[in-house]
Amino acid sequence: MTNIRSYKHFAAISGLVLALSGCTEGPAEKAGEKIDDASTDIENSIEDTCEGLKDTLNAEDKDC
Repeated sequence: MTNIRSYKHFAAISGLVLALSGCTEGPAEKAGEKIDDASTDIENSIEDTCEGLKDTLNAEDKDC
C-alpha cells in the first residue's frame, strides 16, 4: 500500500513540475520562435520571387 501511495505522489509532483515548466519562456521557445520567423520570411521571399517571374513572363495565372 505504501508503494502505491509513493508512486501516486511521485506522479503528481512530476506532473506539476512539467506543467509549470511549460509556462516559462526559455531558450528553446525563443529558438523556436526565431525558426518560425525565419521560415515565414523565406516563404514570403519565395512567393515574391515567383510572382515577379510570372509578371516578367506575362503569365496568365499570377498566383504562386
